[in-house]
Amino acid sequence: MRGLANMLVKELVQLRRDPKILPILFVAPVMQLLVLGYAATTDIHDVELAVCDLDRSTVSRQFVDRFVCSRSFVRASTATDQRELAEALGAGEAKIALTIPAGFSADLRSGRGAETQILADGSDSMSGTLAVGYATGVIQHAAASSGRTPAVDLKPKVLYNPDLISRNYMVPGVLATIIMIMTMLLSSMAIVRETEIGTMEQLLVTPLPPSLLIVGKLVPFALVGIVEISTALPVVLFWFDVPLRGSLVTLAALTLPFMLCTLGLGLLVSTLARTQQQAMMIATFVFMLPQIYLSGFVFPIQNMPTVFQWITYAIPLRYYVVVIRGVFLKGVGFEVLWPQGAAMVGLGLAILLLARMRFRRQLG
Repeated sequence: MRGLANMLVKELVQLRRDPKILPILFVAPVMQLLVLGYAATTDIHDVELAVCDLDRSTVSRQFVDRFVCSRSFVRASTATDQRELAEALGAGEAKIALTIPAGFSADLRSGRGAETQILADGSDSMSGTLAVGYATGVIQHAAASSGRTPAVDLKPKVLYNPDLISRNYMVPGVLATIIMIMTMLLSSMAIVRETEIGTMEQLLVTPLPPSLLIVGKLVPFALVGIVEISTALPVVLFWFDVPLRGSLVTLAALTLPFMLCTLGLGLLVSTLARTQQQAMMIATFVFMLPQIYLSGFVFPIQNMPTVFQWITYAIPLRYYVVVIRGVFLKGVGFEVLWPQGAAMVGLGLAILLLARMRFRRQLG
């Protein structure tokens, strides 16, 4: 353990003595947040719909069928009351919830007009905005096909992000990608740099076994990642005014398994590259860009071909984007986010095992 402590001190001192790395570590994340925090959104389809039909009539079922048959919505769940609808939205099972009150069909037959309610998940402002527009379009189409003005009075209500501000949805995702980029790049070049400057042989003759050598190389970068998050959080909270409705403890606890994945990927890259330039290219084009494209951060996963939807289950960023947006906008905790945490722990351990095997093979 004393040798491991000396290894950690050596890595931290090496980082401090590099005048070029410090601005990259602590200034670049803030600049990326400021530049990328106002990113645009894209269209979606197959919005997950939760339905609470309290009328349970033929008319109400036909009304629900209008939504499902529009191809803009896919029925995700059925609720018996408003509490179950709120749980479906909070757990991410649905993006929009439709409530049909009791007496819906009777009000229509009487000519008084009927009311219904749409609840939209505003933590995803892109889906929330479009889903409300889609719902309005369905009702207007139903009215046009019947040759009269709609008798249904739609009262949409957006949860989690009532003003549908896109930066509230995008900035937490940008923060997740910055954590991934910085920790993966640093760890991917860690061992490669030792090889380039000729100090790898000196490390190998130390009493540290390969496993502790890996720990000594990765833990300092995990600490750097924690410092980066602490630096970027004030920008997210006070510059962009993104609400933090959940617990910082939950966010911190679920960030650790994500960094386990990114640091493990960086170590794996370092076993595939011979120079720092190669490490940067492999990390960027083989691991980072696919994660950004397939994580659901930019493009909705449900819009992807089926084969790519299956691939996304092996993407750590997919799970962390759900975590960070859930904590910031929905205020959910471990009781909802534990599947994402468990998935990241499993992926992280598998990645580290693979990287450890390749590292051992290189030593042999």
